Parts: sequence; structure tokens; C-alpha cells
Amino acid sequence: MNTFNRHITARIAPGVLSRRQVLHMGAASAGGALLARASAQPPPQSRPAEPERESSFKEDNPSRTNAPTPQTPGQPGRDYTPVVVPNGWTLPYKVVDGVKVFHLVAEEVQHEFAPGLVANCWGYNGSVHGPVIEAVEGDRVRIFVTNRLAAATTVHWHGVLVPSGMDGVGGLTQRAIRPGETFLYEFTLRQHGTVMYHSHHDEMTQMGMGLTGLIVIHPRHPVGPRPDRDFAILLHEWKVEVGAARPDPNEMTDFNVLTMNAKSFPGTQPLIVKRGERVKIRIGNLSAMDHHPIHIHGYYFRITETDGGQIPEAGQWPETMVLVPVGSTRTVEFIADNPGDWALHCHMTHHVMNQMGHNIPNMIGMDPRGYDEQVRRLLPDYMTMGQTGMGGMTEMGMPMPANSIAMVGGVGPYDEITMGGMFTIVKVRENLTNYDEDPGWYQPPLGTLADLAQAEAMRANGIAADSSGEPRAPESARRSWRQAPGKTGAHSHIGHVGHG
Repeated sequence: MNTFNRHITARIAPGVLSRRQVLHMGAASAGGALLARASAQPPPQSRPAEPERESSFKEDNPSRTNAPTPQTPGQPGRDYTPVVVPNGWTLPYKVVDGVKVFHLVAEEVQHEFAPGLVANCWGYNGSVHGPVIEAVEGDRVRIFVTNRLAAATTVHWHGVLVPSGMDGVGGLTQRAIRPGETFLYEFTLRQHGTVMYHSHHDEMTQMGMGLTGLIVIHPRHPVGPRPDRDFAILLHEWKVEVGAARPDPNEMTDFNVLTMNAKSFPGTQPLIVKRGERVKIRIGNLSAMDHHPIHIHGYYFRITETDGGQIPEAGQWPETMVLVPVGSTRTVEFIADNPGDWALHCHMTHHVMNQMGHNIPNMIGMDPRGYDEQVRRLLPDYMTMGQTGMGGMTEMGMPMPANSIAMVGGVGPYDEITMGGMFTIVKVRENLTNYDEDPGWYQPPLGTLADLAQAEAMRANGIAADSSGEPRAPESARRSWRQAPGKTGAHSHIGHVGHG
């Protein structure tokens, strides 16, 4: 923080203006108030010239202190199974004098969340989120970060064990990277697991605009069999007003675009797996406010890792849902022995909704007969919707406002899929020749598909065609519990003190 900003903060810190008040004031009035309070302070001091820094990479370079001895750079295929990033990619590197060299570029990116919804976000190297950085425990990595944004930025290596000066916290461990500058981070990876990277300068704005990414560090000496399919997914949430051209990073509660690798269903790419393969799914969460319980259908998995590393086998347990808190990662593993199309989604029901599902009136149970006819005298195309729920929205084919997507729905093999947002599909097939092509919808074997019950089957099982005679809830299950009456004439004095 420079001297000028430090003086302003000192004036408003006692509570003259709260954060909420500043946010709700107009930009001009807020700016005027701040400038008025700063006018009595000493003028800002000029920034001192920065000392020359040693940038050659010698064995005795100070940046190598307090770090393990780097090892031979790990190679894909030989040392690890490369991760698969649905809707994303991994950052290429080159090896210079035994060091893996990466280059990240922070810049504005025009990003498509789903067909019909495009926004101007901030990302790395032309994508949102940034590419996955993939390396091996013991690798020495050298990461150049170029800032092509109009604002200063940094990169924090979230969960990575680094020297303090490489931690990337603006103002605390380094000065911010100004527009047009390129900074250098270098450290030896002394751990393995799934961690993350993101801006740590004006975090609310910059992470809310998309400056985030995953880091996968493979073990140097793995224990147990390698996965056949190793997937990496980063969860995020956004506020994009209908018709808006960019996300609103100031939102604190009402997020309306929920994503897996920055895509909302139906824009999410399926996870394609061959039957019998060992599957690992790494899930990180850099949402602003919400944890996400990620649930898989058709399987249970074992939670094998956190962002702190491997969970000992004795501490692992089977689950069908894993809670991924904000700022953390979880890794799950299973054997894909059950072919089919299996949903993988957040189990927060509002997190499998899209943009149009917010700020609408509750129409459930409304009888629109007679009402629609009256309204159509003024609005000829009017039609009441939502009185039976939100199903069928995809099939209506109604026109959408510019740059927006329907609340739920994607085309499925039988009907619309009435989910959106943080939803994707794990497609497990018996025979696969190409992981890069969608195998299409699963065809269930004869006798394994739920369908309309035939009359003879209903009769044979004692089910009446009109559903008469079906079990009905008893009175005790329909009414609330009645407590036993209290003692006649008793008076409660709970909460009453000081009598007399």
C-alpha cells in the first residue's frame, strides 16, 4: 500500500464510512468523500528507487535457500499419468538447466460460460480459468507472470510450500505486478497433491473476475497403482446480470452462474471413462462464498486426498458425496465398474440452476385459467409459467434476452435434463476407442430402463389403474406432535429476573 492510500485508510478506519456505505454510494460521491478526508494529510511521497536484484540462476542464488535439492524434472507418461481437464487445458513448459519454466499471462478474456452466455472476464493465457500447472514433487519450477491487465496483480500459490518471498501476497510478501511488468517466481516443489493459484491483490475483484487456476503436483514415488483417468475440476461462482457484458465481483450472496472449470451445464464437457478403469477426480473450490457438496450417481468413491496431502488409508472412507469447502481441494477415487451416464453435480439445489432462475415470483400452485386471457388483452404473447415448477423450460423454445441462458435444462436422450449450473456427466462405456469424442447417450440393456408400467404388470402386482387402495399416511404422520399439557396453574418465570 503506498503512502497516499495509507493516509486515506487511517482517516476512515474508525468508522466514518463503512464498507457497505461506500459500496452503496455513487462512485463520484464516494470518491469525493475520500478525497476530502485525505486533503488534510501530507502529500504522497515518491516511491524510492528499487534496488538491483540478482537474477542469474546459480546454485547459491538466495531464492534456493530453505528448499530441498531439486531433482530431475518429472516427465509425463514416465513418471505420471497426465491430468485431463474437461473444458480446459494444461500449461506447457520447457526445461532450462534442469528447471521447468512456465509463463502465465494475466489478461482480459472473452469467455463463454455456456452457449448463449459470453462475458468479459479476467484470466490467464487466453482462458478462464487459467491453465492447470502440472509438475512432479521435487521439480524446480520457474514461473514468469506477465500482467496485461489495466490493474496491478500478483499470483499466490495457494497451498504450495514456498519461501515467504515467493508467496505472492501483494503488499505483504512482494509489491504488486504493475501493468506491463513481468515478475519471476521460482521454488522447488516439496510436496505432492492438488493445490491452486490465484491473484492475491484486490482479491474480491480479481478472483471474482476469474484469476484462478489449479496446480497438480504428482508424487515422485507414488504408492499404489496409477489412475487410468485423472481429472481436474475447479469450482467457481459468478454474478452475471441478464444481458450484462461482465461479471459483478462485488456480489456477496446471490450468485447466478455456477461453474465446473468455468462452464455451466449444458456447456460442461463430460468425463469419459472406459469400464474397469481406475478413476481419480481432483476438485478445487475457489468460489467467493459457497462450499459445494459434490455428489456422484451410480458409484461410491473414497476420499483420498485434501489440499494438505494424502489421507492415510485407515482414514479414508466410502462416500457418494464430498464436501469441498471454499479455498480447499478434495480428491476422490473409484473403479468405473458400472457402465452408464452418471450425473456428477453440486447437491445445493440452487447451484444446479442457471442465470434466469433468480428473482422470480413463486407461482407454484397458481391456477392461471381466466387470468392469462385477461392479461393477453394488453400483452398478446403473455403466458403464465412456473405454476407446476420449472420443468419444460428447455422444450418451450421461448426467445431469451440477449446474452443470457435458461434457468435449467439441456437436451437429454429421453426428455430435457432439468438441471444447469454445476452439473456434468460421467460417461462410462464398455468399449472406447477415443476419449476425445463424446460416445453419445448410453443405451441400457433390455429390462434395465424405467418405463411406463403396463396394465398387466400392475394387475399382477395388485396396483389399481386409478391408484385407489394405495397406502396412505396415517394421521400420526400427517399432524405435528402435541406436547403433554403443563401443570394447571403453573407459571413460567424463565427469563424474568429482578422481581422484588
